[in-house]
Amino acid sequence: MPSLHFTTALWTAFASLTFAYSIPANLAQLYNTHKSKPCTTILASNFSDGQTSDTTFTYCGDIPNAVFLHSDSMGGEYDNMDIDCDGAHAHGGNCGNDPSIQDQTTFKDQLGQYGISDLDANVHPYVVFGNTDYDPQRSGMVPLGVMAVVCNGQVVYGIWGDTNGGSVTGEASIALAGLCFPDAGISGNNGHSPDDVMYIGFTGQDAVPGGSAKWTAGNTQEFEESIKSLGDRLVSGLA
Repeated sequence: MPSLHFTTALWTAFASLTFAYSIPANLAQLYNTHKSKPCTTILASNFSDGQTSDTTFTYCGDIPNAVFLHSDSMGGEYDNMDIDCDGAHAHGGNCGNDPSIQDQTTFKDQLGQYGISDLDANVHPYVVFGNTDYDPQRSGMVPLGVMAVVCNGQVVYGIWGDTNGGSVTGEASIALAGLCFPDAGISGNNGHSPDDVMYIGFTGQDAVPGGSAKWTAGNTQEFEESIKSLGDRLVSGLA
């Protein structure tokens, strides 16, 4: 597993990639610091990445006004990225015919006000965050809020759009995975295995873009650009 440390040269290179946003210094420092640091504010624990049975993952509250996934194993890890295709047009695009696909996402009932019936995994970059035994709303997160995802030496922004039954963590829509790993052949059956992806959920109503997000966007890039300014502002406020 490659070590993920950021330099000015890397930030400049990543900034030149389409929709691969450069990582600000405070976020790069948080990533590097907390990766190898045990979580001291455990919000919920004993979760899995769905692959490594001997490794447990924790929802951690060590960063003020934020919740992130972390594991203390192997000197410190974050999580992987499995592919979620739930929601509208669940079997469209590269999602395939996975029998585990659900035809709706958790917060579907809240999306009618924005002109869509549900999130589309092929369009909306959403994160699956929360499990049967842990609801991030207990820690102050608000449904459909913006999340920051550090992946592949870059930061992308997603929406907290779905939750997972059971104990498996580290899932995101195929649209978000495509932003993170555009050359990895991402599909409904092919995600990102290394536990080097940092998922950060922000607490408070200020993280919710509401009508300022382009929910009816025709493609992922259009939606991503509509939440970028809010994502940048939230990241800049991380201590």
